[in-house]
Amino acid sequence: MFKLNSVVLLAFFAAVSFALPTFSSFFSVPGRSGDSDPIPGDSPLEKCDASESQLLDLQLVNLLPNPPVRGENVTVSAAGILNGEITEGAYVDVEVRLGYIKLLSQTYDLCEELENNDVGGLRCPLSPGSYMIDKEVEIPAEVPPGKYSVVARAYTAEDDEITCLTGDILFPAY
Repeated sequence: MFKLNSVVLLAFFAAVSFALPTFSSFFSVPGRSGDSDPIPGDSPLEKCDASESQLLDLQLVNLLPNPPVRGENVTVSAAGILNGEITEGAYVDVEVRLGYIKLLSQTYDLCEELENNDVGGLRCPLSPGSYMIDKEVEIPAEVPPGKYSVVARAYTAEDDEITCLTGDILFPAY
């Protein structure tokens, strides 16, 4: 069986590139509210919990290619403004579904993931300010066809919401 890490990383890096990991839904996914706004750029990502105060203002997210293709790399480029400090203890809750089947529900240490995955050289603590990243992620050819839905919510160590991203990606059958 393929590792979910690549599908999760695609969403994860877009969601937490700034410490602040896919894509617009055709059906309701548990955990996703109707309170979402599209994020500018060439990606189907949406900001969830849009009416809630969030520390990260994502101004642009691009995927190349969009949509990602199994067996190829995808580059996630993002730009945003961080309006608060991110310190050790920050975390990301990620849920991945294939249709209505929950494949993964896991919490990741944000600072550890930034360091382990070399996200634009970002390291905790992150100070408020503008950030830009480019991250290439490999999508294994073994990813089963289907529609994957991802919700990623990032929080500070004090449980303040950094960002919430949601979206779907369709990997068609060959």
